[in-house]
Amino acid sequence: MTVERGVRLMAGLMALLSLVLAHFFSAYWLWLTAFVGVNLLQSAFTNWCPAMNVLRAMGLKDAACDAGR
Repeated sequence: MTVERGVRLMAGLMALLSLVLAHFFSAYWLWLTAFVGVNLLQSAFTNWCPAMNVLRAMGLKDAACDAGR
């Protein structure tokens, strides 16, 4: 798995988790969904997301590194 796919996976999981938490506990959890959306929007323009540093530290590689496969 690459960093880029990991970011999309993490964002999707966080959005779904916040929807479940909002349904069962409090609508305030929808702010997490908004944060994920804003973060994805800014990463579309800057090609950087805070989660990328975490995923790289976990050993995931960038997609450009896997282009030779």
